[in-house]
Parts: sequence; C-alpha cells; structure tokens
Amino acid sequence: MPGTSLIGKTALITGAGSGIGKACVEEFAAAGAKIIAVDRDEIALAKLASGQVTTIAADLSDPERFFPNNLEVDILINNAGVQHVAPIEEFPLEQADFMLSLMLRTPFYLTQKVLPHMYKSGWGRVIGISSIHGHVASTFKSIYVTTKHGLEGLHKAIALEGGAHGVTANTIAPSYVRTPLVEKQISNQAQVNDLSEAEVIDQIMLAPAAIKRLIEPQEVAALALFLCGPNSQSITGSSFGIDNGWVAR
Repeated sequence: MPGTSLIGKTALITGAGSGIGKACVEEFAAAGAKIIAVDRDEIALAKLASGQVTTIAADLSDPERFFPNNLEVDILINNAGVQHVAPIEEFPLEQADFMLSLMLRTPFYLTQKVLPHMYKSGWGRVIGISSIHGHVASTFKSIYVTTKHGLEGLHKAIALEGGAHGVTANTIAPSYVRTPLVEKQISNQAQVNDLSEAEVIDQIMLAPAAIKRLIEPQEVAALALFLCGPNSQSITGSSFGIDNGWVAR
C-alpha cells in the first residue's frame, strides 16, 4: 500500500501458511517488514521462507513450547484458527478445548510475550483476524463463534492498556474469504444442513450478503497493512468488517 513502510519493523504472523495469513506475509514483506511466519504446515511454510521471512513450524495450541520468552516483535497478527461444524450437543469436547486454546488462549499468550518490547519501543500493533462471527452467531458453529467473540474482547482490552504506550489493537471481521478453511467448511455444512455444496454457498455463505462474492485474502491483508501505517495512529479498539454487507441487516 503506498505510503506504508514497515522497514525496520518485525511482524509475527500466525496461521501464515495459507489464506489470510499467507496474504499478510506477502503484503507486509512488500512493505519492508521482517516476518516471522508461524504455521503447523511445514510444506506451506517452506514456500514462504526467504531472507526476509523466517518460518517456524509449530502447533500453536501449545505456544509455550515454541515461544517461552518475550519476543522482540513490533506487529502481532493473531490469525491462526480452525473450524468445526456440529450441533452443540454433538460437538466433541476435545475439539472444543483445542479450538478454545488455539484461538483464544494463544492470542492472549502471544500478546503477553510481545507487549514488553512494544511498550519499551513506544510503538506496536496487535491485529486480530476475527470474523463476522465475532459479532453475530450461526448455527452449528458454537465454539468458533465463542472464540471470535472472545478475540474481539481481548483486542479491546489490549487497546485500553496499550494506548498510553503507543500500542494499538484492532480486529478485522470478514465474512467468507476464499481460504482453505472456508473451502473445507462447504462439504461439512452440506452434510449438517442436508444441502448440496452449491446450495451451501448460495443459501448460507452468500445469501445474507449484499455483494454476492467470496472475499479475497489480499483484501484482508491490505486492511491489516493500513492499520500499521501512518494514517492509523488514532485507530484502536475497533473492529473492521469486510463482509459484503453480510451484517448490515
């Protein structure tokens, strides 16, 4: 994005192997940032590695194993996430625990590890890749909805505590983005709702939207970059919808 230079900054991006995370790696690297790209997919990470991008293959449901100490990171993008579609009474508790750990506990833990450096340097950006499901609910996604609502609250709290130290915290709340996570959902939603995959896209994913299209990962990454740029210093504690009008009703 013109006008946004991140030369001299280091960004830690979780869930970096594909989709929104990969797009953020590319966007932020193009702006001059050094990148720490984290994902459990070693093959995907290998395609990102360069002199500017350091990769770490990690299961972030156990972040202490990989990041035991404070991190000299200027930008944290909390993006790692998974989805599981099932009625509440059938939702596996083990899967619920995994999702709650990965998508709520881990962002909190990583924030703890980056804030001391951000406070010391007087500048920092914490961005949560949330979802429309951080604001509204859908059937059969109880834990995903819970984690995204929690992520919204966490970043508001970070914004209040970090403001005096030059740290901002915001979330981006997209609707359905063209990512592997969404593509995997289509067949699951078809089974749970007794629909064809085409009907899932039309009746569940796009029906509430004013603009009938999936969002591209690069659109989310571009907004994340703006939130680290020179015109975003007063933006904090906010959630930015990229949802084709999904929640305008």
